[in-house]
Amino acid sequence: MKTQKYLPLLAVTSLLAAGATGCTRARPQQPSAGPQALPVQTMTAQAVPVPQSDEYVATIKSRNSATINPQVDGNITRILVHSGEQVRPGQTLMEIDASKQEATVASQAATDEQKLAVYNYDKLQVERQRKLFADGIISKDALDQAEQAYANSKADYESSVESLHMQQKQLGYYRITAPFDGIVGDVPVHVGDYVSPTTLLTTVDQNRDLEAYVYVPTERASEVHTGLPVNILDNSGNLIEKTAIDFVSPQVDDTLQGILVKAPVHSKTLRNDQLVEAQVIWGTAPHPVVPVLAVSRLGGQAFVFVAQSAGPGKFIARQQAVTLGNTVGNEYAVLSGLNNGDQVIVSGTQFLVDGMPVIPLPPGPPPAAPAAHAGG
Repeated sequence: MKTQKYLPLLAVTSLLAAGATGCTRARPQQPSAGPQALPVQTMTAQAVPVPQSDEYVATIKSRNSATINPQVDGNITRILVHSGEQVRPGQTLMEIDASKQEATVASQAATDEQKLAVYNYDKLQVERQRKLFADGIISKDALDQAEQAYANSKADYESSVESLHMQQKQLGYYRITAPFDGIVGDVPVHVGDYVSPTTLLTTVDQNRDLEAYVYVPTERASEVHTGLPVNILDNSGNLIEKTAIDFVSPQVDDTLQGILVKAPVHSKTLRNDQLVEAQVIWGTAPHPVVPVLAVSRLGGQAFVFVAQSAGPGKFIARQQAVTLGNTVGNEYAVLSGLNNGDQVIVSGTQFLVDGMPVIPLPPGPPPAAPAAHAGG
C-alpha cells in the first residue's frame, strides 16, 4: 500500500507541462503600433494677383526686310555673298550676264556722238545764217530753214542723251545690290541659273527693328488695345522679352478670323520670320498659388496634399483635387479645389498616401526621406 502514496513520475511531468501551456495561452497580446507620422514642410495657401493670359503663336517680322528679285532677264555670272552674311548698303550681292546690255550701251553711245556732231554743226550754221540775215545777204526763208535744222538736231541729240542714260541705268540692273545694311537670307539660286523678274534671289533683313505679329481671336476684340502687356517666350516657355502691343489692326483677317496686333521686339537672339510664343496678359485675378513640386497627377487629374487636423496635435495628409491655371514662376495658380489658409504640403509628397499621419513643419530645409524598413 505504501507505493500508492506517490504519483508516477511520468504523470507529474505531464501535469507540469499542461500547466505551463495553459499559462502561455492565457497571456494577453500587446497591441501593434500604428503608422509612424512623416515630418513634412507646409505652406499656407494665400491668394495673390495672378496674370490672366492666353498664348498665341507669333511671327517675328523685321520692319526693314527686302525680298531681292532681279529687274532684268539673264544668267547669273557671280554670287558674291552667302546666307547669314552681314552686308552694307549698296554692297554687290550678285551679277547677271550684262554683255548684251553693254553692247546696247556702246551702240547708243556711238549714236549719241554722231547726233552730237550734227547738233554742233547745225548750231554753227544757224549762228552764221543769223549774221548773214542781219547783213541782208540771205532771205528770211533761208534763215528759217537753218533755225529748223538746228532745232531738229538739238532735239534729236537730247533724245539720244536720254536714251543713253536709260540704257546705262538698265545696265546697272545687272548688278544686284543690298538696299540697306542687314543679314542675307537663303540664296536659292546658283551661278549659271537663268533668272527673270519673278525669280527670288535672296532676302536682306535688319534684326534691330523687329516686331511680333500676333493674331488675336475676334472673341477678344473688345479687350485688345495698345499698351496691353505681352511676354515673348521661346519654345520651352522661357521668357525672352517683355513688351506691349503698339498696333491694333482696324480690320479682321478673313483667312485667320483674327485681329492683327503688333508688339516691338528688341532681342538680339530672334530672327525675321521666326515663330515664338506670345503670351498676351489681359489682366490679373487673385488665386492661391502652390509650388510646381507640390502638385501630383493621377489619370490626368492634378492633386495636392493638405495637412488636415485629426485631433489635438494630430494631422493627416488629405489628397485634394485641384484645377490649375497658368504658371507663375515656379508655382501654379490654383483656380479651384484650394482655399486660403489651407496648409499645403510641399515636401515628401512622393511618400504620402491619403489619410497618412504627418507632422507639419514650417518652411525650411526639406526633411530627410523616411528610411525603408527591413522585412523580418
